Amino acid sequence: MRILITGGAGFIGHNVALYLKNRGFEVVVIDSFEHSSPYALRRLNTYEIPVINSDARIFNSYEGFDIVIHAAAYISVEESIKDPVKYFENNVVSTARVGFECAKRRSKLIYLSSAAVYGEPIEIPIREDHPLNPKSPYGLSKLMSEQVLKQYADLYELKHIVLRLFNVYGPGQNPAYAGVINSFINRLKENKPPIIYGDGTQTRDFIYVIDVARVVEVLIERDLFNGEVYNVGSGEETSINELAEKLMNILNKRIKPIHAAERPGDIKRSSADISKLKNAIGFTPTSLEKGLREMLGALIEGT
Repeated sequence: MRILITGGAGFIGHNVALYLKNRGFEVVVIDSFEHSSPYALRRLNTYEIPVINSDARIFNSYEGFDIVIHAAAYISVEESIKDPVKYFENNVVSTARVGFECAKRRSKLIYLSSAAVYGEPIEIPIREDHPLNPKSPYGLSKLMSEQVLKQYADLYELKHIVLRLFNVYGPGQNPAYAGVINSFINRLKENKPPIIYGDGTQTRDFIYVIDVARVVEVLIERDLFNGEVYNVGSGEETSINELAEKLMNILNKRIKPIHAAERPGDIKRSSADISKLKNAIGFTPTSLEKGLREMLGALIEGT
């Protein structure tokens, strides 16, 4: 089975590519290299995964691919607030292109969406039928992309599935767009205090990137391209203060965090209801403790 991954030299895309290659799939990635990292490109080269330098908004060579995983996107909430047009032009247009190319060729599509489509939750944990009210242009661009694919399913019978990813962590994040976990790790390794925006009581649902890859694999194997939407998270709510404490314990560091001003567009609480995914594929997420230790091990080994 041949799989194409857009944004395949990015953080999530390249981890999914490596995982699927290890599982016996034939994988090709495309990436504009705008936000790719030398680390990701080196790993792809080591695994002999072909990398095509192209923009998902214009790429149209989809012949021979059974599955397309659309991971290409701009991902910064803060940047999207400063330059919303950039996010709509890239994220929505690329999805419109990828989805249409898949529909024309009867390729099946996995779209990596985001929990940002929910906005500030009115109930925790967040189910897939929660009201959709994104707080940032980034979140809105992901929601608009979902709606594009839903219309394609109606108009062109596009077989697809939508995965709303919560806070994904793991090795290989671009330093310019690294999440809070990578930021904390980098500062603690340099014996610098972690920087917490706001009071640190805000919560997130952290999901290990290898778990995302596992979910993708099982959905492909079970051919679950029925237009459904699934939350992909751990189902655990962790405060930023708790995260800092956990990392300091793992790294054996005792450095008091610095608190900075709250960032615009940030939500107060987030935690996924993953019962729908569990019922569909029997998904059991990796614990945060185990995932962090595995991630640190991979970073130390450079693998």
